[in-house]
Amino acid sequence: MKLVVAVVQEEDAEPLLDALVGAGVGATLIASTGSLLHRHHAAVLVGARDAAVWWILQRIGSVCHERMQVISPIAGEVWALLDHFEVRVGGATVFVLPVERFERIGVCEPSHRAR
Repeated sequence: MKLVVAVVQEEDAEPLLDALVGAGVGATLIASTGSLLHRHHAAVLVGARDAAVWWILQRIGSVCHERMQVISPIAGEVWALLDHFEVRVGGATVFVLPVERFERIGVCEPSHRAR
């Protein structure tokens, strides 16, 4: 058993969750903020059997694309002297961790995902 943790851009989080849940893969979304550019991110957590990890990584790669984005610096930052600059965002940072133990306690299985 593995825990797949994918840190993705905020705009990629819902499409990724839709792709995983639509294929019957349970996933949990946790909002977060990056420290370098103060960008909103999300961590998508997926518990999976070892054989399913490759498929999950393929879904992440098909949904989370890199793109260029114009950023306006926040006052007080090192690069605040710049009016704006372009950075590459998107893609995903993925961690695949071994799971020693997995339990479901008080499982609630909704018939559809609420929005």
